Amino acid sequence: MNTEQIHSYVKQFFVENESEILEESPSYLHIQLSIDMDKALMNRPFYWHYLEKMGGVPNPMKLTLITDQNNAPEGLKGEALHFGAPRLHQIFETAIEQGSHALLYESIQVNKPSIGLNPWLVLNVIVSYCCDRTKEQLFSIGLNLITGEMISDFHSLMKNKDFQEAIPDYCYTINPIIKPKSGIERIKKQILLTLEKENHAWAYEAAQRWQEDERLLEAFYEEYDEKPSTYEMEKEALKQQYEPLVKINIINGGLFYFANHPLT
Repeated sequence: MNTEQIHSYVKQFFVENESEILEESPSYLHIQLSIDMDKALMNRPFYWHYLEKMGGVPNPMKLTLITDQNNAPEGLKGEALHFGAPRLHQIFETAIEQGSHALLYESIQVNKPSIGLNPWLVLNVIVSYCCDRTKEQLFSIGLNLITGEMISDFHSLMKNKDFQEAIPDYCYTINPIIKPKSGIERIKKQILLTLEKENHAWAYEAAQRWQEDERLLEAFYEEYDEKPSTYEMEKEALKQQYEPLVKINIINGGLFYFANHPLT
C-alpha cells in the first residue's frame, strides 16, 4: 500500500464519516473530526461523558495526518501515516467495527431527461501476511454489476468524483444483472487468484526460522525423560509466532451508481 493509496483511502474514510477536510495537499490532510469520529479515534471518553452529562457544547478535535513524510512541508506538525502506523490500524479497525457500507450516486448536472446510472459494487479489503513479521496490502476493487468489468485500485478513481445520497433529478438506476452477493464472491475470487500468483518466499522463510527455533527447543529439553508442561507451552508459542497465515478482511464497501464510466 503506497502513500497515494493511503492518502486516498483515509480521505474517503473521513468524508464518508462526515469529517470535513479543512486543508489538503498530496502529502497531508488536515481534518475537522465529526463528533462520532472524535469519540472513535481520539480516546476522550471522560471528556464526552462530562460534556453529555453537563449539556455542554461539543468541540471535536482537528487532526493532521501526514501521508507522505518525504514531501510534506518542513515543520508541519501531525501524525505520520504509513502501513504499520497505529493510527492507520485504528482507522481500519473503526471502519470494520462500523461495518461501513455506502449507497451513493454520482453527482451530475443533467441537461436531458432519463439518464441511466450503472451500479458498481466496491470493496476495500485488507490482506495481512502473518508470521513473526507482518505485512499488509490493501485491495480496492470495483465490479460493474451489469457487465462484470472489474477495476483495481478503485478508491483512487473516486477521490475526484462527487457523490450524493439521493438519486440526481431526471436519473434512474439500472437494475443489476449480477447480484451484490454474487459480486462479493467474484471479487474475493479475484483477490485469491492474485494472491496465488505472488511470491510466497516469506512463508517458506518463516517456516525455516520456526524449524530452527524448534531445534533449539528440542535441544534444551533433550535431557528430560519426560517433558514438563512448559515444553508444550513453548512449542505452541513458537507455532503462534511463526506459522504463516494469510488473513483477508473486508474493511468497507458499498454500491455506487455512476452516470459515466469511473475511468472517465
